[in-house]
Amino acid sequence: MKRWILEDKYLGHKLSECLSLDVIIQAMDYTRAGVIITDPDLDDNPIVYSNKSFGAITGYDPEEYLGKNCRFLQGGGTSSEAIKDIKNGLMNKRPVSVTLKNYRKSGEAFWNELHIDPVYVKEEEKYYFIGVQKDISELKDSQAKIKGYLEEVSRLSTPIVPIEDGVSVLPLIGNVDEERLEIILQNITAAVSATKDHTLILDLSGLSDINEHVTRGIFNLNELLRLLGTRLIITGISTRLAIKATHLQIDLSEISTFSTVKEAITSK
Repeated sequence: MKRWILEDKYLGHKLSECLSLDVIIQAMDYTRAGVIITDPDLDDNPIVYSNKSFGAITGYDPEEYLGKNCRFLQGGGTSSEAIKDIKNGLMNKRPVSVTLKNYRKSGEAFWNELHIDPVYVKEEEKYYFIGVQKDISELKDSQAKIKGYLEEVSRLSTPIVPIEDGVSVLPLIGNVDEERLEIILQNITAAVSATKDHTLILDLSGLSDINEHVTRGIFNLNELLRLLGTRLIITGISTRLAIKATHLQIDLSEISTFSTVKEAITSK
C-alpha cells in the first residue's frame, strides 16, 4: 500500500466503519480521475497520497511526486488567475474548481479540470485537501474545433465579394438576428479596413425579413463606414425597410439606394 501513500501515519485509518482501507484504496485506483490528498500541516502542502490514475494522467511515478507540492504540473501556459483561485481556496479552506493547462512528464500540455475540497478529519483534528483531476483535453479540442467551424460558417454566411477595384458587395441572405448582425458588423469592419474599399454595396434582396435589428444595423453600419471613409449603397430595398425606419425614427435618406446591384454598379 505504501507505493501510493507516502506515510500511513499521515492518513487516518478509520475512513469507514464498514469498509477497510484496502477496499477504499482499490476503489480509488479504479476511477479514471486522478485523486490526490495533500497535507497543509506539512511544509509546502505536499502530496501524501495518490491513486493510480494520477500517475497515468501526468506520466510521473509516485516516487517523483509524493512529498512534493503539485505545482510541478504547472508551466508557462498555466493561467495565473487559476493559480490565484487555487491559492485563495487553500488559504481559506474552501472548495475550488478550475480548469487550467498542466504539463505531463513528457512536456505535453493537457487541460486539467481540477476540483479541490478541504476535508476535516475529526480524529486528527486537522484538515487535508483532496484534489480530483480530470483530463479534458479532448473536450477542449472539440470545443475549439466547433468554435472554429461556427466562425467559418458565420464568415461564409456573410461573404464580402470584391466586384471591381475599391468596390465590394455583401449579399445578406436568410434571417438576421442580433448575434448574426454583430458578426456581420465585425466582418465588414475588418474587411473594409483591410481592403480600403471606397464603396460597399449591401444587397438586401435575399433577406427573409426586414426586422428592427436589420434596420438599426444598417443605420449603424452607415455611420461606421463613414468614419472609415467608405460609402454605403443599399440594393434590394423594399417599402418594409422604409416603414421600419420611419417607425424607429431612423433617417436613412442619406444612404444611396437602388433596386439591384447591377443598377448600383452602373450608376457609379
